[in-house]
Amino acid sequence: MSQSSLNRRLTQVFGILLGMGIAVWLLRGFGVLTFIPGGIIWLLFLAAIAVAILSYVQKTWWRF
Repeated sequence: MSQSSLNRRLTQVFGILLGMGIAVWLLRGFGVLTFIPGGIIWLLFLAAIAVAILSYVQKTWWRF
């Protein structure tokens, strides 16, 4: 897997995790998904941040 395709994949995963986190957060706020604990939403956001940092590091610092 080349560097650009790996970075593209990481960016897609970041977008998916962030989108899921925002969607779950909004639906929980509207009362649709009230059974989902807040920790799950935090895990989605933290995973999105971790993938974004990994994507940035892979793009700038890793030299393969």
